[in-house]
Amino acid sequence: MKATNIALKYMEIFFSGINPERLFEILTEDLIFVGPFYRFNSSVDYVNSLLADPPVNCKYKIIKIFENESMVNLIYEFSKPAVRTMMSQMFEFRNNKINKITLIFDTAAMTDNKKDEPDV
Repeated sequence: MKATNIALKYMEIFFSGINPERLFEILTEDLIFVGPFYRFNSSVDYVNSLLADPPVNCKYKIIKIFENESMVNLIYEFSKPAVRTMMSQMFEFRNNKINKITLIFDTAAMTDNKKDEPDV
C-alpha cells in the first residue's frame, strides 16, 4: 500500500472513533507519537489512550498532502464542537507501516473557549 494511502487510512480510523485497535495493522509496535499534549513510545500505549478517551464528534478536511519516499505530511483543518484549527501531522514509515507520528497545532485552539469568532 502506498504511504499516502496508509496515512489516510490512519485518519479514517482515528476520526471514526470506532475500533481504534484497527490501527495495529498499520502501526509498528515501537511507534513513537509526539504531540503537544501526549507522547507515546509504543503502538499499544497509543491505542490504549484512544480506547480510554476516544475522539468524539471530530472531523477533518485535508488541505494539502506532502510525500517523499519515507514520510507523508498531512495539513488539515481539524474541527469539533467549539474548536477549529489547522494541524500538521507527519507520518514516518518503516516496512510499510507508520513508525513515527508528529502532530503539530496551536494548543490555544484546544484550551481557549473561543468559537470560530472572526478577528475584528
